[in-house]
Amino acid sequence: MPYSLGMGQISAVFVQKVVDVGSRSKADQARHRHHLLRSVGVDPDAAIDPKFMIADDAYYALCERVVREDPEGASVSIRVGSSMRCDDYGAFGLAWKSAIDLRGSYQRSERYGRVLTSVSTYELEEDEGRHFMVLHRTGDRRLGMRISNEQTIVAITQISREVSVQPFVPKAVHFKHAAPDDLSAHRAFFGCPLHFSSDRDALEVSPEHLNAPNRLGDTSISAFFDAYLDQEVAVLPANEEIEQRVRPLILRALSQGVPSIADVAAHLGLSARTLQRRLAAQGRAFQDLVDETRQELAVRLLLRTDYALAEVAFLTGFAEQSTFTRAFKRWRGETPASFRRSAQA
Repeated sequence: MPYSLGMGQISAVFVQKVVDVGSRSKADQARHRHHLLRSVGVDPDAAIDPKFMIADDAYYALCERVVREDPEGASVSIRVGSSMRCDDYGAFGLAWKSAIDLRGSYQRSERYGRVLTSVSTYELEEDEGRHFMVLHRTGDRRLGMRISNEQTIVAITQISREVSVQPFVPKAVHFKHAAPDDLSAHRAFFGCPLHFSSDRDALEVSPEHLNAPNRLGDTSISAFFDAYLDQEVAVLPANEEIEQRVRPLILRALSQGVPSIADVAAHLGLSARTLQRRLAAQGRAFQDLVDETRQELAVRLLLRTDYALAEVAFLTGFAEQSTFTRAFKRWRGETPASFRRSAQA
């Protein structure tokens, strides 16, 4: 029985890959594999179904256990992510593979990523002429989540290489978390600059790669799988990951000012009342998400950039530095300047 009620969910297809890597070095591989699968509620004798979901906390705990037990734990995320193939993802993978170009594949992640997880969203973002395939995931950035984020970015790279006619190497890779002690496996796999403690979890991709055709790109087949996945998404619980969908929209809008609930709802194809009701069903309020997103962004900018306080205020949606200072003091119990000085010390 999956651990699903009231929790974030992740497809069992990822569990299988983590367990395979975690069992490989064990003397009794089959027995250890069965034990790991049962520990997260997956039947070891059943075929892995991408639609079968487990709780995100159970998945993160599994990742942490495998890393602790593996003699080469720093490379687990690389080995897991690089083992992924389009066919592992079911209809989602076929939609990715049949897209006309890599841009189309990434856009399918934006539209249909919910069929694989309720804790992450994806966004193909253009920022001052640079293109990023961004992974958005909220929650406590425990070790298991950081491992899962790395697995996801590695997997996107791997299946990009699988489908594109052009040899795929990202321009750069970004992770929000700090770098692990051993980066040799990361450097060997990505073959590009790595940026840890960054402001995003993302691949930076050239326009040439985005627009290069996919090997099996086919308009009619792609349309067929789009229609199929539209139906799959339509029957997913509406409230399942509404917070994860709202936060990135707030974050993107802040430098232009705080977005209204009506603006965010329109991006989601909802009315403001419907969005308010769905958030309330999760015990959340739109203004709380705005405050939390602004606070998280402010902390990140103060810790990881040398932007002036006025610039940080602007980027977090405040018209005046004084207003930002008052809000930050309410959030953290100290002024932004004091917080930055303490962090630097």
